[in-house]
Amino acid sequence: MKNLKIATAQFENKSGDKNYNLSVIEKLSKKASAESCDVISFHECSITGYTFARNLSKDQMLDLAELIPSGESILKLIEIAKNNNIVILAGLFEKDENDNLFKAYVCVDKNGLVAKYRKLHPFINPYLTPGDRYCIFEIEGWKCGILICYDNNIIENVRATKLLGADIIFMPHVTMCTPSTRPGAGFVAPQLWENRETDPTSLRLEFDGMKGRDWLMKWLPARAYDNAVYAVFSNPIGMDDDQLKNGCSMIIDPFGDILAECRTFDDSFATAIITPEKCIQAGGHRYIKARRPELYRDIIGQDHNSEQNVVWLNSDKKSIN
Repeated sequence: MKNLKIATAQFENKSGDKNYNLSVIEKLSKKASAESCDVISFHECSITGYTFARNLSKDQMLDLAELIPSGESILKLIEIAKNNNIVILAGLFEKDENDNLFKAYVCVDKNGLVAKYRKLHPFINPYLTPGDRYCIFEIEGWKCGILICYDNNIIENVRATKLLGADIIFMPHVTMCTPSTRPGAGFVAPQLWENRETDPTSLRLEFDGMKGRDWLMKWLPARAYDNAVYAVFSNPIGMDDDQLKNGCSMIIDPFGDILAECRTFDDSFATAIITPEKCIQAGGHRYIKARRPELYRDIIGQDHNSEQNVVWLNSDKKSIN
């Protein structure tokens, strides 16, 4: 495997405005290519917008969603990749021929669709169908995987993706700055975003505190460290429907160290060069080799009724207006 230069992006998407969102993806992809990046990764539902979908009917979702790979947005994404000679990863809502709906994330290059992944734990809209498999694919000889947002909070998903061969896991999110039972969690007032030029300090304190980045740092580096993978985290900045998101898109190496991070309030990206040696040098590589599956194979595989509770979906919307 050769060294790979990866960009992870953040931008303020517009709900349901695929043309606008694709125009930003095109602008950032072109800029990343000019900086010799091999790959650029965008956030969950970066093409369609995300949080507004919690209020959509099935017919509205079907109007928004697209077939993959024949949908217009995928064809446009491939065109952008070809014009800029860069691999692009981005997300959208997908529908199939039977009108089933999925939360999808795709990888495309100049030749077409490389990979498609369907979120295993979707929740933003009741008509979404969970995915039923992991996704492993190659970029320039690197084995890669994808896990979308909540999928990464179930640690078995990350380990399974690693055991299937991934040394890079793309982790597109729309996260942080929502209420939770966790101390310090909560929405960030949209007024702070509106005043970001005159009072950037107050906004940054909220974004970096327990409502945002401090929470992320409790677990995200551990996913990379424990599994000896590069974690490519992408997250929007600014308003997503009526919720404010804090960006912090970053690339973390197999030692759990942050190699690069977006630290502005702008549509932007951060880049890092990843090297194969770290995947072997990192402690997680040794820990995986030391596993004893006979001890816990039956424990992990026992019957379990999956329950998914997202606290902020039940929160009073008035608290952020």
